[in-house]
Amino acid sequence: MEADGGPPSSEAPDDRSQRGSVASSAALTRAQDVVIYLVGDLAPVPLTVEGLGVVSVQELARDVRQALRIPETAQDAFALWLCSPLLELQLKPRHQPYKLCRQWQDLLYRFTEASAEDISQDEPCLQYRRNVFYPKSKELLVEDQGVLRLLYEEARGNILSDRYPCDPDHWTGLGALALALDEGPHLDAPTLAAVLKEKKLASFLPASVAFGAGGLLSTLRGRGRRQAALEHQLLDEYRKTCSGASDGPSLLHQYLGTCHALPYYGSAFFSGEIDRPAQGLLQRGRRKAVSVGISLDGVYVMDVKEKHVLLGLLFSQLSWDHSYPEEEGDAHVLWLEFDGEEDGTAVNKLLKIYSKQAELMSGLIEFCVELSSPSGGVASAEPQDGAGGEEAAPRPEEEEEPEKGRGGRRGRLSRQDSVVCSRVQNLSTISYVDNGKEIKRLKPRRAASFFSRQNTAPAYATVQVGDGLEQG
Repeated sequence: MEADGGPPSSEAPDDRSQRGSVASSAALTRAQDVVIYLVGDLAPVPLTVEGLGVVSVQELARDVRQALRIPETAQDAFALWLCSPLLELQLKPRHQPYKLCRQWQDLLYRFTEASAEDISQDEPCLQYRRNVFYPKSKELLVEDQGVLRLLYEEARGNILSDRYPCDPDHWTGLGALALALDEGPHLDAPTLAAVLKEKKLASFLPASVAFGAGGLLSTLRGRGRRQAALEHQLLDEYRKTCSGASDGPSLLHQYLGTCHALPYYGSAFFSGEIDRPAQGLLQRGRRKAVSVGISLDGVYVMDVKEKHVLLGLLFSQLSWDHSYPEEEGDAHVLWLEFDGEEDGTAVNKLLKIYSKQAELMSGLIEFCVELSSPSGGVASAEPQDGAGGEEAAPRPEEEEEPEKGRGGRRGRLSRQDSVVCSRVQNLSTISYVDNGKEIKRLKPRRAASFFSRQNTAPAYATVQVGDGLEQG
């Protein structure tokens, strides 16, 4: 779920007001027309539903699967989401979409920072997209081309919108595969050049790459050279990709397989803010907008502006808690606790994420941790607290295993130039140790210490937020 980090709506406000997935007719017991939207440019699914006011997500999803001819082996790959530019929520099987649409404005006031005017004009739609709780290991076994196409369109949209930050070797390969899937793998150079001129680079490369960064003057001066270089790079990669004359399904598998290398593939996304590191008296109190991706494996905090990972943690590497506002003007906070180092000393670090969606994030983390435990259920089980939605991968913190166990010090971080790697040094965190030796006068209360945990069967404890914490 993400309030402001997702791709913008491709329709004008007037058009969007006519696209509501749920009809607002008073005669809800009669058959009603419902439109279920798919991701990307795929055609929506029209349905005729009896008893719209009480129909459940489980019933609607069954009808969508039948209409799309989703095989039984992949029926858990997708879920129904209630989405708008302001909020995205994956629905539970027992939810009733019509009732949730009637409560949409209340949900926006509760989980977003949107203005009253924006909330009054916002309208959700029902969307059929990837299930957050569907494991990548199962996705690798999918052979049905219709299912692969649905997964591809969603992954491609997340790449192009920079929701999935990726390195140049990733986005060039993915752009070449997308070009081959759109236009075929056997185009000659003149035809390829004509295609890129017509469709533009933004159809194949992330927006931050296709449009570049910097001021207007620098953009105007270097745009032509930059565009030509990107086109040349994309065409070279296209020739390499298509040298084996791959067919459609193989190309789809390659695209999704490349996306699987991104640790946040398949995540639900949330919006929030974190404190900026203090760089002077005038810059204290400033915050940075972040996108928080939560997958079955871990939590990933990403810089919305810079399009890179600030912190990536597996669930075995963190503790968390959610605190409610205590006074008027306070914010909901998701606390993430993890191992760190300060001046050569092993310390615990706390990161504060300010967000009205902290409650949703905490609930999703808890459910994913339960799924990953030995006694946990299957990934298709219904979450206890709901999921928002808006995810061989390298480890979020390092590519190699730690030199020591859970209580020891981690190895040096590697590949710091990669957008996928954590940038802990760019975070404003609270640091402390658990033996009474305070760092920066900080010693919050906590339920358990990382340094006292055993390496086998890790336990998960929430951080108890103490009074008087100061930001380091």
